[in-house]
Amino acid sequence: MNFLETRLPGAFIVEIEPREDVRGLFARTFCAGEFSAHGLESSFVQCNLSLSRQKGTLRGLHFQRPPWGEVKVVRCVRGAIWDVIVDLRPESPTFGRHAALELSAKNRRALYVPKAFAHGFQTLKNNVEVHYQMGSCYMAEAADGIRADDPALGIQWPLPLTLISDRDRGLHMLADIKDRLFREANPAALEPVHPVGGTA
Repeated sequence: MNFLETRLPGAFIVEIEPREDVRGLFARTFCAGEFSAHGLESSFVQCNLSLSRQKGTLRGLHFQRPPWGEVKVVRCVRGAIWDVIVDLRPESPTFGRHAALELSAKNRRALYVPKAFAHGFQTLKNNVEVHYQMGSCYMAEAADGIRADDPALGIQWPLPLTLISDRDRGLHMLADIKDRLFREANPAALEPVHPVGGTA
């Protein structure tokens, strides 16, 4: 596998190295040893699959609040998505910045999303399936997110933002939770969490 760091340190594009013959191809999509060698999470406790039936569907931008932050490895196994991550690490020089790329069944790329990153995507085709490897289990009381249309993020979504859940329309603007994110970076300052809904 090839690991290509994005413009947000710690977040990686993971490319497979397929072996092809007349039958087709074979490739590893995950190797604990290679992930560990790159300093990445190598233990995943949950896998999720989402199906979005309509082109233009937007899911996100989601994250889990400390101390339940989750690493994700996201791969589109059917169709194509525009995948977006936002750095929410208060100590990071790229706090509030985003990175985006196309993940598709055709390019077979995955995106490694570190803890304290918000994640979301927009489908570029109908009937899209996305597979997630999760480093932590889902905790409803820690589920949180920021608005995909927050102008402070400057995300250029490829299609109009039309098909979004009510839950995702009601997420926070980054400016409204920035102070809280900085406080929560110090475990001694954690406050009670308030649920905002389900996962992607």
